[in-house]
Amino acid sequence: MKYSIVYDKPQRIRFRCGAYAFDKAYEGYIYNLLIEKSYVKKVEVNAENGGILVMYDKGYRQNVIDVIASIERSSLVPVKAKKTVSVKDIDNNFKTNLISCIAKRFLQYLILPAPIRTVITIYRSIRYIKKGLKALWNCKLNVDVLDGASIATCLLQRNFKTAGTIMFLLSVSGMLEDYTHARTKAVLTDSLAIKTDKVWLVTADNSDVLIPISELSEGDNIRVQTGNVIPVDGVVVSGEATVNEASMTGEPLPVAKREGITVFAGTVVEDGNIVVNVKALSSNTKISKIIELIDNSENLKAGVQSRAETLADRIVPFSFLGFLATLILTRNITKAVSLLMVDYSCAIKLSTPIAVISAIKEAADHDITVKGGKYLEAYAHADTIVFDKTGTLTNAEPKLEKVISFSDYSEDEILTIAACLEEHFPHSVANAVVNAASERGLSHIEEHTDVEYIVAHGIATSLHGKKTVIGSKHFVVEDEQITVTEEQQNIIDEKSGACSVLYLAIGGELVGALCISDPPRAEAAKAIEMLRNQGIERVIMLTGDSQKAAQMTAEMLGITEYRCQVLPEDKHKYVEELKKSGKGVIMVGDGINDTPALAAANVSVAMRDASDIARETADITIKGADLTELARIRTISTALMDRINRNYRFIVGFNSALMASGFLGLISPSMSALLHNSSTMLICAKSMTPLTEKKHKRRKTKENNL
Repeated sequence: MKYSIVYDKPQRIRFRCGAYAFDKAYEGYIYNLLIEKSYVKKVEVNAENGGILVMYDKGYRQNVIDVIASIERSSLVPVKAKKTVSVKDIDNNFKTNLISCIAKRFLQYLILPAPIRTVITIYRSIRYIKKGLKALWNCKLNVDVLDGASIATCLLQRNFKTAGTIMFLLSVSGMLEDYTHARTKAVLTDSLAIKTDKVWLVTADNSDVLIPISELSEGDNIRVQTGNVIPVDGVVVSGEATVNEASMTGEPLPVAKREGITVFAGTVVEDGNIVVNVKALSSNTKISKIIELIDNSENLKAGVQSRAETLADRIVPFSFLGFLATLILTRNITKAVSLLMVDYSCAIKLSTPIAVISAIKEAADHDITVKGGKYLEAYAHADTIVFDKTGTLTNAEPKLEKVISFSDYSEDEILTIAACLEEHFPHSVANAVVNAASERGLSHIEEHTDVEYIVAHGIATSLHGKKTVIGSKHFVVEDEQITVTEEQQNIIDEKSGACSVLYLAIGGELVGALCISDPPRAEAAKAIEMLRNQGIERVIMLTGDSQKAAQMTAEMLGITEYRCQVLPEDKHKYVEELKKSGKGVIMVGDGINDTPALAAANVSVAMRDASDIARETADITIKGADLTELARIRTISTALMDRINRNYRFIVGFNSALMASGFLGLISPSMSALLHNSSTMLICAKSMTPLTEKKHKRRKTKENNL
């Protein structure tokens, strides 16, 4: 398409294609074409003047220009724009709609004459009365019946002003409910969206090249290894793998994938190696599934939220009993209607999910992704936390300290082979080996065959026709039956100290060992102390490392309970045992081998450097590398439960007082409705306020005063 650039500033460019360059029906096509690029942040398309405004990430100016230049008028088709609504947009829309609703209400009373207002009130009441009758027809006695009955009663009394007030307040409450639901979808969708930066492109000569995902095109082939998220929709063209599709289907068991079978973005390769032909670049399929999950499933709700909704519906009949009792005892319809204006359910149903979403949003503001309210509830009630050691409690970037050779292979050759194998599996120990090779300027040509990750601390492949394995002593010696002589082990023990050791064997013989130092994170001891102060009774460390390495780390962190040389299935079993003993368990891990335990825990947490499958399995993900954020989650989750309980007490107390006032004739039906709905809106507004920010500000002010 022909164009001219009329505005060109860093990360913002405007094109002018001329009037009538494309019809309005084609705006959606151009919008979708641009917004699906990972480097494009915002797009505006205007058919009237042929204008296209693009906001993009730094360094992608030419990519944007190339996309515009590639558009052909003959390829344009009329489609709807795939608009993505941000949390900020939802907030702004809610404010605008609320102000508009209030303005219309007051203008109606200022401008329209009374007869017209009466007609409008009766017309609007039909919707509420129909909903109430429909609920009764379905044998349900819920809030819809309560609302319809109160409005109908006011109309029969010819109290149109009160009926109008009730409907106005109900519309505002409805806006709040829609706002909460939309915000829930926006926050969780953004949290769970696929954010893969790079992929392994399979070239024409069958070699693998690491490229940014923004350079990927439909029809390309990419390789996906064990533990990685599949970033696109596509079809397997070679290889076999078992894929966890729980994020798409909810099915917990992995599914076998081979040539000709479709795979979806957001699913995880648990075991195997596949080459996928790209059919769709966007992650819309995953996002739509997440939205469907949020819309239709109760799984993400906090238990307290589900209990609140059940309790709210059960309370409704008592409002009718109060209405009937007052009518019988006082024979005063006005007093009876005052009770009908009040219900506990509205405030309970609205304030609880709003409080939950507010807490999730607050966590997200601190770069903590929480996949549902029930995980915050579980975190607040937990009394035991279990840590994986390597890459979680210890330094996020362990370093290679020594290379020990037991063969004709030099230390550099041993390191080169180890790096070649480890680079396929992102893990902190693997990164240490790869980084050490890079620092020494060691490059390599991949001469091995397919690499297989064995979920028990090891990697196996074939190098020059010889089986090659690298991993822990348990994997190499016990599983692979490689002999380590007493002399070799003494040398390793002497030189390794408290380091973790990777054993490398080629052709059935031990050829070398790599010593990895893994010091605790600087903030780990402080984080553990903070968690203990917040009510965590037991802190446990699990590791596949040796007794010596585990003991030294535990002593430095003040941990008294730990288990060493633990296999993945042992971690899972141990977590299950803790749960059976009545403990509420938080599991914190980062590797593929931690995923069984992460899945078993009451609530699981993965750190920034965790493997893809660990992040997918975890209920909560910390995007930073600071373990003290675990204490922040505890603060937010306990504050959330306290807020919900305070809300319950206030709702029951205040609305009971309103019912008593109505029974005694102290307030009119319209005042009862006003106070009830106003209190509902106020408690919902209070539920949206930050849980921890004020505490932080008070603490900061106190420190400044000191």
